[in-house]
Amino acid sequence: MDPESHKQIVQALLARKILVSQAMLEKIKALDSDEKIELIKKRIESGAVSEGSVFEVLSFKGENTCGIDEGSVEIVSSYVEQAVKKKEVSDFVSYFRNRYRAVEQILKNRPELRATVSLSRVLERRSSEKVSVIGIVFDKSETKNGNIVLSIEDVSGSMKVIINKNRPDVFSEAKDIVPDEIIGVVGTNKEKIIFADSIYWPDIPLHKELKKSPDEAYAVFLSDLHVGSSNFLGEKLDKFISWLSGGFDEHRDVVDKIKYLFIVGDLVDGVGIYPGQEDELLIKDIYEQYEECAKILSRIPRRIKIILCPGNHDAMRISEPQPPVSVELAPALYQMENVVMVSNPAIVRIHKSDSFPGFDILVYHGYCFDYYVSNVDSIRNQGGYHRADLLMKFLLKRRHLSPSHSATLYIPDITYDPLVISSIPDFFITGHIHYTVAASYNNVTLICGSCWQSQTAFQVKVGHDPEPARVPLVNLQTRKVKILKF
Repeated sequence: MDPESHKQIVQALLARKILVSQAMLEKIKALDSDEKIELIKKRIESGAVSEGSVFEVLSFKGENTCGIDEGSVEIVSSYVEQAVKKKEVSDFVSYFRNRYRAVEQILKNRPELRATVSLSRVLERRSSEKVSVIGIVFDKSETKNGNIVLSIEDVSGSMKVIINKNRPDVFSEAKDIVPDEIIGVVGTNKEKIIFADSIYWPDIPLHKELKKSPDEAYAVFLSDLHVGSSNFLGEKLDKFISWLSGGFDEHRDVVDKIKYLFIVGDLVDGVGIYPGQEDELLIKDIYEQYEECAKILSRIPRRIKIILCPGNHDAMRISEPQPPVSVELAPALYQMENVVMVSNPAIVRIHKSDSFPGFDILVYHGYCFDYYVSNVDSIRNQGGYHRADLLMKFLLKRRHLSPSHSATLYIPDITYDPLVISSIPDFFITGHIHYTVAASYNNVTLICGSCWQSQTAFQVKVGHDPEPARVPLVNLQTRKVKILKF
């Protein structure tokens, strides 16, 4: 490759005020075609790349990765598996530092936090004064008087932050703070303790544009098929597919305009996922489960693009990000021309045209939801597993798909944190909890898919109360969501 081609990428990054590290240079030098370089250069120049998402963009390696156009479906971000090596403590340090820098940059875009100082600087000051800082929460406790005490740290040091219960507006939000999330604090420094006046999260800006398609088109969002389970609701799924094929008079004018179908994880029930599962399997072979799944999905009209990501029941590693379901496991799915495979999580752009930029869909199965239902009082007390919208707002507010270390298993990528929500989506789509919800948060449409499996004995034990066979249908021209029942 001509070194001048690689320089174009560097220049494009510098023009966007993104510092180019040695690790980035190595990624750039590994690019081996003019086509890849041109696609990546255009994406950087478009302004859609942030410091936190650079490595995703530079990881372009071919089909089903960054920047590939699948007709009306473009994969913006799908995790590319890195070379397998033994993980060391230093990998986790790098992972959290990269996460910190990415979220810190988002926080610094808030006007209240543009004059932040490092914690070490605050500790050097002897006089009481107003300060603004950014830190990662590594401990949370409560005083005898009922005030909240946070221990936060940045790359320079650590400090205590006290949120007084007599500040109800700040205190109520602070009750939902979880370990390892990154926050901004404005308050008064006194005797090496910050008494908080305000807490800030990276969040989604209020002025986020509400995109609407210039033409009438529709997308449907499913999750948790669980093919292979003896509780699989095959007849109901067959009814839905017959409806998609024009087999019913109801909504016939809409059906012909459905262009996209997302299935957000748990395509199959898997094998050995939970104790006693073998007694609840109709198909006990994982390859046969995927074969049956492909047979079912092949009945969907080919004009509809099907976007698939894995979940915790699929035969992939459970650690996030999960790579796409492999071709070795599901060859029949890869043979379907209208199927697009992505990782969990991923960002997919749909309905792009010369006159419309398209919609960015953040796809995430939601395995961490169990942790936050159990550990965040406001979510648990307002409906728990029935309120996926609260869970999704919680993650968007923190700009991370699993901010707490123990909320989900993960791979500590040393180059960047793939779970940071570095770019703001138009849609945030999840599943996992088997209960449909549609809502909106700062012009981001939130949708949790339903399931196609009746309640299992294991779900009874863990408190899952499924609402199966519901299909969120979105009019892309109006952004209105309608829940269809099958």
